[in-house]
Amino acid sequence: MPELPEVETTVRGLSEVLMGEKIIDVKLYRTSLRRPIPSDIQERLVGSTIVSLSRRAKYGIIVNDRDDALIFHLGMSGRWKINPENFEKHDHFVLKTKNNRVVSLCDPRRFGSLDLVEKSQLSEWPYFKKLGAEPLTENFSPEYLQKKLFSSPTPIKKALLDQKIVAGVGNIYACEALYQAKIHPHRAGKNLTLTEITALVFAVKDILQKAIAEGGSTLKDYARPNGELGYFSTKFKVYGKEGEACKCGCTIERVSLGGRSTFFCSSCQK
Repeated sequence: MPELPEVETTVRGLSEVLMGEKIIDVKLYRTSLRRPIPSDIQERLVGSTIVSLSRRAKYGIIVNDRDDALIFHLGMSGRWKINPENFEKHDHFVLKTKNNRVVSLCDPRRFGSLDLVEKSQLSEWPYFKKLGAEPLTENFSPEYLQKKLFSSPTPIKKALLDQKIVAGVGNIYACEALYQAKIHPHRAGKNLTLTEITALVFAVKDILQKAIAEGGSTLKDYARPNGELGYFSTKFKVYGKEGEACKCGCTIERVSLGGRSTFFCSSCQK
C-alpha cells in the first residue's frame, strides 16, 4: 500500500500540472471504489479552478476555488497518471483542464477512494478527525511520542502503525525506522527511554524524507504520476530482506506482528 512518501510524491507531481488550472471536464467510469464516489463530483468540480494540493496522512487533497476538497486515497494499487497516451479499463476517474492537462486515477484493485468535503470541514471529516501528528512536522516530537507511549504495553512497531499516534507511517517505513533507531519491534512502548524515543523520532523523519527524495518505494503497482518508479526500495536495510545478511553479519529475520510482516536484525535492534 502506498504510504506517506508515495502520497507526498504523488501530490507534488500533480501540483506541477494542476496548480492554478481550470477544470473543464470530469469523467467518472465507476460509481464507487472502496466506497461510493459522491454523485455530484462532476457538478462541483467542472468550471472550478484548483487553488491548492496537499497531503494528510496517506490521503491527497485537491482544493478548488469553491472551497471543495477532493480527497483521494490510493488504496493498494492506485496511482495517478499525467497525460496518459491511452486510457485503461482501470482508469476510473479522468480530469481535464483548460490548458489540456489530463490526469487519470488508475486503481485496478479498487481499494482506493475519492471523496468531496467542504474545505472548512476537513478537520472534522471522520477519516481525519482522529489522526495523530504528521511525522514531518514539529508536532511529532520526542515529548509527543513519549506521552502517547506512556504506560502502553503495545509493541512499538504496532504503535508506529497506529494512525491515531502518527499519521501516514506504514509497514515499510516503520521497519526501516526501527532498524535505524536500533530498537527491536517487539519492545513495549512504555519501556522505551526518552533517549530511544528521540532516536526513533529522528529515524522516522529521516527515513520519510529520504524516501520522498527518491520518489517513494516501488514494490508492485506504485509509480509516480509522470510514470517514473520510486527508487527508495533500493535503499532498504531490512524490509523484504529476510534471510539476507545485515551489515553486522547476522541474518535479517521476519515475524508477523499485528498481522504484518516485520523485518529486523535481532543483533542490531535491542
